[in-house]
Amino acid sequence: MIHSLKFVWDPMKGIDLGFFMLHFYSLMWIIAFVFGFYIMKKIYKNEGESEESLDSLFIYCVLGIMIGARLGHVIFYQPELFKEDFFSVFLPISTVDGIKFTGFAGLASHGAAIAMIISMYLYDRKILKKSVLWILDRIVIPVALGAVFVRIGNFINSEIVGKYTESDFGVVFRQLGETEPRHPAQLYEAFCYVFVFLILYFLYWKTNKAQRQGYLFGLFLVLLWTIRFFVEFVKKAQVDGRDDYVWFMNTGQVLSVPFILIGLYFMFVHKAKPLANK
Repeated sequence: MIHSLKFVWDPMKGIDLGFFMLHFYSLMWIIAFVFGFYIMKKIYKNEGESEESLDSLFIYCVLGIMIGARLGHVIFYQPELFKEDFFSVFLPISTVDGIKFTGFAGLASHGAAIAMIISMYLYDRKILKKSVLWILDRIVIPVALGAVFVRIGNFINSEIVGKYTESDFGVVFRQLGETEPRHPAQLYEAFCYVFVFLILYFLYWKTNKAQRQGYLFGLFLVLLWTIRFFVEFVKKAQVDGRDDYVWFMNTGQVLSVPFILIGLYFMFVHKAKPLANK
């Protein structure tokens, strides 16, 4: 009989290449973008879009998501950085006690989502010239898969941890100097995001839902941010004192609600004309 499901987590954070430390967290982002590129390549081939427009899409996605994720973290969770360490907002360094390379850390998914929508709007106007909902309905498929790898990266880094379980179940994050198990909130999210990806992938390839502009985008928002909302109940607040930011909700939950409502709008209220079948 198993008496304990406690797991001690104390991995190395990266691979020392001699001249550079390749952090596993950074590697997870690279994997996310690579998988995303190949998924969109398959979708673009199916839609008859050019490889040139796909290359531009990759650039817009990488810049939009990374800049948005970083700004989102600083604005929503650490606004004091604008005054105390301004250059760290945009560069992977800290200037508080001399210049120190830190790598890109402190990335917020809410900021990434907002920036993704903005970058796709710009991409559509300048490159695609179709409809911003057309590209959003398709880009959310690889984004959902990318979210899986990002949360795995968070787990490797022992960040965005859960609350103490007060039992023999959970993960002991030894890198944090702890001895008591916490909820592996990052893995909860990663596991659930796998199903978000599979649902969207199936609906795109096996149904005509992609012909309803905004539906897949709306479903993505509802599924992903509902998962985020409920996982937040077992997640340690990223900012002290934000556990009950509004009513019973912490910052992450408050920021998730508008995305869920927007998603429901595009699924059930938005009346865009169906796209013509090829």
